[in-house]
Amino acid sequence: MAVIALVGALDTKGAEYAFLADRVRAFGATPLLVDVGVLDVPALPARIGRDLIAELGGGSLAELRDRGDRNAAITVMARGAASALADLAASRDVDAVLAVGGSNAAYVMAEICARLPFGFPKVLVSTIAAGDTRAYVREADLTLIYPVVDINGLNRLSRPVLANAAQACVGMATSRYVDSDDGPPLVGVSMFGVTTDCGSAVVRGLGDRGFEALTFHCTGVGGRTLESLVRNGTIRGVADLTTTELADELAGGVCTAGPDRLTAAAEAGVPQVVSVGALDMVNFHDSVPPEFSGRLFHPHNPAVMLMRTTAAECAELGRRIAARLNPSTAPVAVLFPHRGLSQLSVPGGVFHDPVADEALYQALRDGLRPGIELHEFDTDINDPAVSAAAVDLLATWLEKETP
Repeated sequence: MAVIALVGALDTKGAEYAFLADRVRAFGATPLLVDVGVLDVPALPARIGRDLIAELGGGSLAELRDRGDRNAAITVMARGAASALADLAASRDVDAVLAVGGSNAAYVMAEICARLPFGFPKVLVSTIAAGDTRAYVREADLTLIYPVVDINGLNRLSRPVLANAAQACVGMATSRYVDSDDGPPLVGVSMFGVTTDCGSAVVRGLGDRGFEALTFHCTGVGGRTLESLVRNGTIRGVADLTTTELADELAGGVCTAGPDRLTAAAEAGVPQVVSVGALDMVNFHDSVPPEFSGRLFHPHNPAVMLMRTTAAECAELGRRIAARLNPSTAPVAVLFPHRGLSQLSVPGGVFHDPVADEALYQALRDGLRPGIELHEFDTDINDPAVSAAAVDLLATWLEKETP
């Protein structure tokens, strides 16, 4: 029988977890309750109690209670739950994990997911599913379910949602698909809507050369996931042709991947081909900061507003790219398309700005250390010449490494 870990605060969410445990049993699996509550008396017993969870998190339950610091308590309990679930998953004593609740439950689940392997079933029922979930999803394959009503007792709306979550978890655990580890080397490819032609051509070309390409949508989470998979050794080479997340990092856009973007391959000694895809834009959602009044904007869709990067911003982006690539020990090449960084900045496009593009090019040329190849193209980034060069460079390097 599959074992489903039910992780939650059994003092404040006792009724909900009792219901989940009953539904897990009804669907033919075994519930394993993990208590991350701190203050009040648990409403039902747990297989893995809160004392052990606090200890695994580097604290003690008594100390957490005495301090009365909710933030400190959730930090310790989340760390302990993550440790417990990582051990249970590694020993195959648990087959899926399910949590329900608000932002605290989501934080605990985020810490747990960071320690669990890709493909391991992870389900969270939380009201945070209707908001900005990046801080909770991070780079995990986490399934989110919005409960419609708050997780605050059982009612005719919450019961069906919780039952569905339990059944989904049991279904994932009992019919889990496990892919073979045997296969061609994995290569990461970055892409955005305005660089799709380039990214798609690179994926096809790498496939023709015997590699399996993973495409990452550069929305912030995509870039962080790419970096994470490079660091843990999953990805053997990178075609990072869409580095647009760096522009959002610089200007405060919504698609930033943080300050570690474009650093993993250099640190891990992984070959990479890099370009400047969509560095002509910064992404915003509902509102644009007032300091950008008067800038050039273009609506990508009703939910996304794009802002054209200036020459000064492009120059800084060029310097940052060079600084992050220069420490590389593996082969590196930079591809620069002079006639457009995306679909929008080709001649005649709304973001066409040769001065800004030239500032980016000059900063790259001046900042890259000797030994890093800079390939120039009198085309835009989506021209087949760019993708063909990226495929040939990266595949040639990787073929030399493959026994």
